[in-house]
Amino acid sequence: MKILFIGDIVGKPGREAVKKLVPFLKQEEGVDFVIANAENASGGSGITSKVSAEIFSSGVDVITSGDHIWKKSEIFALINQEERILRPLNFPAGAPGRGAAVFSSRKGVKVGVINVNGRVFMDALECPFKAALKAAQELAKETKIIIVDIHAEATSEKIALGRYLDGKVSAVLGTHTHIQTADEKILPGGCAYITDAGMTGPYDSVIGRRVEDVLTRFLSSIPVKFEVADSDIQLHGALLEIDEATGKAVSIARVQKKL
Repeated sequence: MKILFIGDIVGKPGREAVKKLVPFLKQEEGVDFVIANAENASGGSGITSKVSAEIFSSGVDVITSGDHIWKKSEIFALINQEERILRPLNFPAGAPGRGAAVFSSRKGVKVGVINVNGRVFMDALECPFKAALKAAQELAKETKIIIVDIHAEATSEKIALGRYLDGKVSAVLGTHTHIQTADEKILPGGCAYITDAGMTGPYDSVIGRRVEDVLTRFLSSIPVKFEVADSDIQLHGALLEIDEATGKAVSIARVQKKL
């Protein structure tokens, strides 16, 4: 089967890219299932019920997230109601929502999705390695196709997780840094890997924010509100082909589409 993984959706421009390009990509590439990281989809930080509904109506099957998942207050109720939204699995016990689950494609194929946060240069959470492995073992009871979103700052942590889970999951895909890396590969055990899938949003920016706002912050060290930029809108991500019988990746290709 073919799975489209969409890198961090940023604000309204990112949502517009998803709305207009996902249906095109599904038809052009024969995509069976779509996963999108959308922790920055509402105003550049967080997600709301209205925004999540918009993303799902655009053809996304599952939303993953990261450290900004709690930025909008309504997420605390929403994430318990909407099972298609995942938060990082390795938040402490008692956090709302869930970080791993099995979903079904429109053709009835089961797909396991795991969402974890890294810890290097980020808030200290529970171990993403142990959490992801335990979740993968549980999901494997229902499906051989398992996709992992590792939302992390450090490339070393993402690469290490890919190696740790190789042979146990179908893909380990990095998010969070908003810059697509050129290291897509199939690891020895059949796991597709890329350090960062990139950003879906305005590329005439500094990782999605207006250039002038970010420059002011760097030059003055004074807090500045970072507004979402609005030019050169692109959708970045990765297209995976997975063998349904084995759960191993057949191919991984970077996706870069302009709106």
